[in-house]
Amino acid sequence: MTTYIMLANWTQQGVSKARDSATRLDAAKKALGDMGGEFKAFFMTMGRFDLVAVYEAPDDAVAARFTLQLGMLGNIRTETLKAFPEAAYREIIRSLG
Repeated sequence: MTTYIMLANWTQQGVSKARDSATRLDAAKKALGDMGGEFKAFFMTMGRFDLVAVYEAPDDAVAARFTLQLGMLGNIRTETLKAFPEAAYREIIRSLG
């Protein structure tokens, strides 16, 4: 599976319904699980982003569909990074010649 790091900010709608945020997180975890993925870590953060999630998905298409479905709900705006684990990083660096 591929690892993704999602950086998210609440929209005005999302922050106005912050009390429902944990329920929305549970629904997001279920939705991703139904697509064959899994949350690995989740954090509420202070600074540029309100939320950070690390998750795995079978491929980029699943990650894109998941992110789009979250965005369509109107509670968060996301920026998603594709992450390469250390072993893959080392292989990429070795291949540089």
